[in-house]
Amino acid sequence: MPIRVLLADDHPEFIEAAIRFLSVDPDIEMIGRALSGEDALEQVVLLQPDLVLLDLAMPALNGLEATRCIKAFARAPQVIILTLYDNPEYRAAAAAAGADGFIAKSELTTQLLPLIHYLFADSHR
Repeated sequence: MPIRVLLADDHPEFIEAAIRFLSVDPDIEMIGRALSGEDALEQVVLLQPDLVLLDLAMPALNGLEATRCIKAFARAPQVIILTLYDNPEYRAAAAAAGADGFIAKSELTTQLLPLIHYLFADSHR
């Protein structure tokens, strides 16, 4: 069973590039995209993804606030924060919000797939 992924970022170009990158993995199914934190919350309710990839810096409802809301759902998906702003304070804030992972966008191509497979090692086999 593939890992069902929702991607939320306020930059459509990044979403398209990330979807192209993730689509090469047969274990991943991209089921949705959102351009804001609010949209991500709506999509989580509608689509019931296994994983949400959330940009940290989005207008109105940022990735940290969206993570807190998503993790409050009864059957909350895994959440990985993606960001241009890789520093210890943001990593700590993401962990405190309940994020299951934190990846700098500059490291996306080397760290994202291994982290996804680690998080879902036992649950989709």
